[in-house]
Amino acid sequence: MKRILVSLIVAGSVLAQSKAPAYVAPRSPDGKADLQGIWEARNTAAVSLEDHGANGGMRAGRSVIVDPADGKIPYQPAALAQRDENFKNRAKADPLNKCYLPGTPRVTYMPFPFEIFQTPKYVAIASEFAHTSRTIYLTGNHYDGVDFWMGDSRGHWDGDTLVVDVADFNEKTWLDMSGDFHSDALHVVERFTRTSADTLQYEATLTDPKVYTRPWTIRMPLYRHAEPDAQIFEYECHVYLEESSTGGK
Repeated sequence: MKRILVSLIVAGSVLAQSKAPAYVAPRSPDGKADLQGIWEARNTAAVSLEDHGANGGMRAGRSVIVDPADGKIPYQPAALAQRDENFKNRAKADPLNKCYLPGTPRVTYMPFPFEIFQTPKYVAIASEFAHTSRTIYLTGNHYDGVDFWMGDSRGHWDGDTLVVDVADFNEKTWLDMSGDFHSDALHVVERFTRTSADTLQYEATLTDPKVYTRPWTIRMPLYRHAEPDAQIFEYECHVYLEESSTGGK
């Protein structure tokens, strides 16, 4: 009798879970999923997108790469050698240590919060790091013959997911502190999906035929700053301060 009762309880619990309603995001005035708020990653992707140990003041962490399944960036052989060289010289070679803009997608998982604003015509993202901002236009096409540190972002809605096509990059930004990099042929497709009141799922697929053997994808949750007085502060980046903190001259 006890076994039957336990089985009924377990079956009822499973059934209740299977019927739990899917999360429905709050709506913006134009009826789209409301992604607005102050968000931040809580992982070590800013150190390295791949699995990595603690080294030189950098925290250990797990890969955020979900494709390929091995969690590694599919570099071409020459590009892999360049990444390893970048890593050796990261204190001086990382463009972020010279206070340059971090690029996309790196700005999303840096240890600095960012705020999302929405209108029917564009989505704006303001990062705490050095006044970095992005404007994701929901109309129009990419520019021809120009390049940007953050790329040119064009978005559209796929249901409740904001899909952002980013192109027109220069080759000067890195993807993390470990020297992972790209060329000016980089193409990024991002997906922002609100999965609960306090979480966004972020996904980005990177394609670069000059550097990688195939497209690859990262995925991670982003967490909302829910404190009542949450706000974006200012992080003023000054080269001489960055050099002193990283041991540069």
